[in-house]
Amino acid sequence: MIKQLILKYAPEFALEWAKQIKKNQRKKQLQLQQQNKSGISKERLIDDLKNIGIREGDSILTHSSLSKIGFVEGGTKTVVDALFDVVGETGTLLFPAFPAAGRNKTYLEEHPFFDIKNTPSQMGIITEYFRKLDGVYRSFHPTDSVCAKGPLAEFYTNSHFGQLTPYNEFSPFRKLCEKRGKILMLGTTLNGACVNLHTLEDAVDFKYPVYDSKIFEIKMVDAEKKVSVMRTKVHNPEYSAKRNCDALKPMFEKEGVLVNGWVGEAKTMLIDAQQMLEVMIKNYTEKGICMYTPYGE
Repeated sequence: MIKQLILKYAPEFALEWAKQIKKNQRKKQLQLQQQNKSGISKERLIDDLKNIGIREGDSILTHSSLSKIGFVEGGTKTVVDALFDVVGETGTLLFPAFPAAGRNKTYLEEHPFFDIKNTPSQMGIITEYFRKLDGVYRSFHPTDSVCAKGPLAEFYTNSHFGQLTPYNEFSPFRKLCEKRGKILMLGTTLNGACVNLHTLEDAVDFKYPVYDSKIFEIKMVDAEKKVSVMRTKVHNPEYSAKRNCDALKPMFEKEGVLVNGWVGEAKTMLIDAQQMLEVMIKNYTEKGICMYTPYGE
């Protein structure tokens, strides 16, 4: 509760200053691990991923922080290779490839275009590495695109274009639920990264004005350089400030939706996407619980 109040009322410059100090401290720790040759190996990552519950054939949507894992021998490639080794040839890996580091509304006001091949991901260094791999599919969406590789990659990414809201039944996020996929929070928090929480808003008659009233028309450039225009909504920044996603974690743990573990040095969560959606719908319908009202109405 205290942390939420600090984040809500502290001046922006103070939050950025504190964030930079934390980053510098972590950078020194990683450099020390490298010097001491005490890095995280691919074999350890594979063991940790299996221990938390990832299995061969799984579809895994990963939200990641490389620095939280520790100094990884081989860096981003090692992390992605370890994930591929665990899910195997029958599994599919997915990563968010959102182009905005901040609010989508601000981003689209400044960048009303999207190039599926060249618009970079701002969701961390692992996601940008993955985006550039051969054989990766990317959903054709201006704010909430997802990259995928594996047998189900085309299925997950082929119907995101043209959807007015990004988390409906045609999105990679809802399709992950359909295929009983899993969400890997690799050194990340619900508050900071678990976008599948938004699937609730597009799955029910959601009472809160979470989408901004403005409809954007975005220039879209596909893989063949063909240009089209897509209409899309974005989340309302004022209402987004009301989110308290981490407060939902005890509910998910109690319902067996979320398990905790470690991958390298990163606190990690593995979430069943379909079960999470079912629990959210039930608790929203019966008690008014959601990320904006995590303790009910």
